[in-house]
Amino acid sequence: MVKLHDSYKRLLQIYTLSSNIIGTPLLPSRFVPSPQNRHEIRFKTSGAGERALQERQRQHMARGLPKQKPIAGVKELIVVASGKGGVGKSTTAVNLALGLMANDQSKSVGLLDADVYGPSIPRLMNLKGNPELTDKNLMRPLVNFGIPCMSMGFLVEEVAPIVWRGLMVMSAIEKLIRQVDWGNLDYLVIDMPPGTGDVQLSITQNIPIAGAVIVSTPQDIALLDARRGAEMFRKVNVPVLGLVQNMSVFQCPKCSHQTHIFGSDGAKELARTLGVEMLGDIPLHLNIRETSDKGQPVVVSSPDSPEAEAYRRVAAAVVRRLAELTR
Repeated sequence: MVKLHDSYKRLLQIYTLSSNIIGTPLLPSRFVPSPQNRHEIRFKTSGAGERALQERQRQHMARGLPKQKPIAGVKELIVVASGKGGVGKSTTAVNLALGLMANDQSKSVGLLDADVYGPSIPRLMNLKGNPELTDKNLMRPLVNFGIPCMSMGFLVEEVAPIVWRGLMVMSAIEKLIRQVDWGNLDYLVIDMPPGTGDVQLSITQNIPIAGAVIVSTPQDIALLDARRGAEMFRKVNVPVLGLVQNMSVFQCPKCSHQTHIFGSDGAKELARTLGVEMLGDIPLHLNIRETSDKGQPVVVSSPDSPEAEAYRRVAAAVVRRLAELTR
């Protein structure tokens, strides 16, 4: 029983620390102080005492959090995230980056694969090999279709599993962010891993993010996790640019009949609930899957297709939202 009690106290300490970091209140709204501490709590939450307490908490949290430092040469960072894997997040990130450049050839765009455990960018961008080092011992990104890319997939064999604990993953993320010669970029698109864990928290706390794009399919189970992802970004003060509804509709290539395999308008309803914008719909189309598997993303391999146009519309909506946030 003693071990169980100690474990519980340790778990409570970890929860308390985590709550302080992301700004979650430690006490539920229904908490009622006991008679012994009722007077003390009333004193701390009244007037000047409350403001002093909040200031001390702010200073304490500021000491514990890393200071955000921009990436040299990068103007704006866009993260593409999802609460759940398998919803087409990486494919969306790749075609978003290519769409940003297709819409405005004067813009330079980079792509960072932050999914350490399951890097997809090498295959999607048809890139292989190890990065070269500059005179300053920085890694040079591999480039294809005019997009400089960096991924853990360039540093390990394609089929090698990455069996690392959290601290090693954080170290790898730091190297992918800080030890890469990105040159001068207007946008750096970051393909985030699924979920709301250490990597997401580390990236959002270490570098200034211009905005987050949340990708989800219309089905309810994916939307639940997409909502968690959006709420996580709000807690760490990262603007949510909007939602992308992927695999929104399937059109039969023979009869053109449309079927909503994963449901219809689920992401649109979630966007209304969250008060964020719907950036666009991406269809469930064989052309997207085939071009992605070949490392020839649809935006560059089939630029006149409706699928490519859908990604370019999403890219245009992202640029517009970024402009609105900077006004």
